[in-house]
Amino acid sequence: MVRWELFHHGADMGVRGAGRSKAEAFEQAATALTGVVTDPATVAPSTVVEFTRQEADDELLLVDWLNALVYEMATRRMLFSRFEVAIEGDTLHAKAWGEAVDVARHQPAVEVKGATFTELQVRRDPDGTWIAQCVVDV
Repeated sequence: MVRWELFHHGADMGVRGAGRSKAEAFEQAATALTGVVTDPATVAPSTVVEFTRQEADDELLLVDWLNALVYEMATRRMLFSRFEVAIEGDTLHAKAWGEAVDVARHQPAVEVKGATFTELQVRRDPDGTWIAQCVVDV
């Protein structure tokens, strides 16, 4: 099961990714992050940005990964729609494909300010599905 979804949390928004592996769950959480701003299907994967992040545990790695994406979205004025994540121990290597924001086409709903520790979880459910989630500040 590979999917992403959003969940409401007060004035902010939760992002959740699910996958057959921790890396897939991180990819789907990143897609959900884009889903807070716009429909990821409207974002062309024309430019790639590479990431390497290292943290002491899976939860901190998820927050760091999502905040790295938020930083790139803000500084490059980009949106991302395709993600490729590899996790080895405490290190994440990733590629994110996207394009520059086109306000008319993407119609961005909100600006994501950052990933938080609220509702932060990286877990493996009894059926083997990995879940990666947290609330993002909007």
